Amino acid sequence: MADIIKTATREAYGKALVELGRKNEKVYVFDADLAAATKTGMFKKEFPDRFIDCGIAEGNMMGVAAGMAAAGFTVFASSFAMFAAGRAFEQVRNTIGYPHLNVKIGATHAGISVGEDGASHQCCEDIALMRTIPGMTIINPADDVEARAAVLAAAETEGPVYMRFGRLAVPRIFDESYNFEIGKGSYLKEGKDAAIIASGLLVERALQAAELLKSEGIDAAVINMATIKPIDRDIIIDAAKKTGAIVTAEEHNVIGGLGGAVAEVVCETVPVPVLRVGVEDTFGKSGPALELLEIFGLNAENICAKVKAAIALKK
Repeated sequence: MADIIKTATREAYGKALVELGRKNEKVYVFDADLAAATKTGMFKKEFPDRFIDCGIAEGNMMGVAAGMAAAGFTVFASSFAMFAAGRAFEQVRNTIGYPHLNVKIGATHAGISVGEDGASHQCCEDIALMRTIPGMTIINPADDVEARAAVLAAAETEGPVYMRFGRLAVPRIFDESYNFEIGKGSYLKEGKDAAIIASGLLVERALQAAELLKSEGIDAAVINMATIKPIDRDIIIDAAKKTGAIVTAEEHNVIGGLGGAVAEVVCETVPVPVLRVGVEDTFGKSGPALELLEIFGLNAENICAKVKAAIALKK
C-alpha cells in the first residue's frame, strides 16, 4: 500500500507563490513578520525585490497592499488568520473590499489545529467575518493539491480573495489531475441517504465518516466545498433533493461559516434537515492539534452521529 502523503496547506501556498512569481513579474508578496510560518519566505528567497515585510502591522499591510493593487499589481498579503481577518478587518473591508481591489489574502494557521498557540490564535471566526464583505471570494482548500490550485486560480480572479490555510499536515485527497474551479463544489462520493458537505481538513474526516456509515448500511454522499463564497448553490440543491438530509463539517465556528452558507441556500430552495459539525460557539484551548480536534468533536464519529440525527429528522 502506498504511503499517505501529508502536507500542510500553508506549504503548498508558499510553493504556489514561487510558481506565480516566475510567471508574472507583477505579483508581489507582503507579510507581517511571519514569513517563516506563513511560508511566504519561499517567495522572499527567490524574489527579494518583490517581497515586503510590513512588520507586525497587519492593518497597515492591507492598506499598502491596496495601494499596490490600485497601481496595477497583484498582491498576496499574508499573516495568521486571526490577524489577517480579525485585526485587519476594517482595512480589508474599506481599503480592499469596498473598491474591489486585486488583493489576495493568504491567511494561515486558521482554526483549532493551530494547537498549542491557544485560543488567542485559533481563529474560528474568520470565514464569518470575510463572508460579510461584499464581493469577497473565500476559499478553504482540503489538501496541498487543492491549495496550490486555489492560489493559481485566485491570481486569475479579479477582485479580493481570502484563502484559508492550515498549520497541520493533512493527507492528500486529490491527484494532480484534479480540476479546481472557484465557485464549484464536487462530489467525492455519491449517496442517497444523506449528504455530508465539508471543507478544509474536515473533508478527509467526512470521507472517513462515509465509510463508517456504510458499514452500518447508511449510504452518505460526500461533497467537497472548497469555495465558501460564492457558494455552489446548484450542488447544494442537488444534494438536498437527492438525499433529503444534509450535514456540514468545518473547522470553524458553527455560526457564520460553511454551515450557515449551506443552510441559507437550503432554507430558500429545498428545505431539508441541516445539521452542523464545527466549533460549537466557543473559544479554543491550548493543546496538541490532533487531540484538540477530538475534544471539539471535529472527527468522523461526530459526523456520523450528526448524519444519523439528520436522517431521523426527515419527514
